[in-house]
Amino acid sequence: MTRKPELKGRPELRGRAARLAHLLPTGRAQAARTPFVLLVVVLLGGGLIGLLVLNSALSEGAFHLDDLQRETKELTDEEQALQRDIDAYSAPDALQRRARELGMVPGGDPAFLGPDGKVKGVPSEASAARAPLVLAPEALATATAPPSPQSAPRSPHASTPGR
Repeated sequence: MTRKPELKGRPELRGRAARLAHLLPTGRAQAARTPFVLLVVVLLGGGLIGLLVLNSALSEGAFHLDDLQRETKELTDEEQALQRDIDAYSAPDALQRRARELGMVPGGDPAFLGPDGKVKGVPSEASAARAPLVLAPEALATATAPPSPQSAPRSPHASTPGR
């Protein structure tokens, strides 16, 4: 019987074991590991770089979101201040005071037209001597005092500020 040369580091095998032994790699085991290790290192490095880029993008988005929230808060505060100003200007006593400053007087009794075209009520003219229905606390002091020459109504030809 002829003996096959014994493989390095392996005992001689017979039968089925010998056939299976031919399927195992012989000396190339070290060479096959190098590309695999290199692939694993590249994948891990790429994954770490990807995580770094993702983390940076999320941080940038968080800073942008913080800026937008701060701007929203400032705009909300400004809106509330403007709404308070509008409420102050549209209060009845403020409207009455500004109307008096412009020389306006309360209107007279109105007349109404019915659906059939008949006039209901007797209209009257507005007069400056008539007392207003609602007086503001500031207006009470000026209503009892005689009008000063400075508060006299302006002539229609006087210049209006801002025009």
